[in-house]
Amino acid sequence: MELKKIDYKLTVCRLISTDDIDLNKDFYFIGRTDEEISLVCKTEDTPSITSEREDGWRAFRIQGVLDFSLVGILSEISGILAENKIGIFAVSTYNTDYILVKQENYDKALNVLEDAGYKIV
Repeated sequence: MELKKIDYKLTVCRLISTDDIDLNKDFYFIGRTDEEISLVCKTEDTPSITSEREDGWRAFRIQGVLDFSLVGILSEISGILAENKIGIFAVSTYNTDYILVKQENYDKALNVLEDAGYKIV
């Protein structure tokens, strides 16, 4: 299975409103529940007003379109990373999953996944 490196530095933040999100940007995830609004975006695209913010994330995605019937892919990747003391923040799209790790763990994460048989592209 191939994992594609994402070259952006990312920020995970909590917002009070969606008004400041620039929906014309090319990379972002928005999560809204009855408790919060969360945003993952390129660090340079982070709205100026956030209620909480954590910079220093990097990401990779599982290449290709994942069928909804597939089971355990994210679990396997997160398990390998957990065994190596690497925490994750995962987000999913209709097609695939994105795994975020802190910048200081990024190279180690890719190395342990490559050692486990994943192809890094």
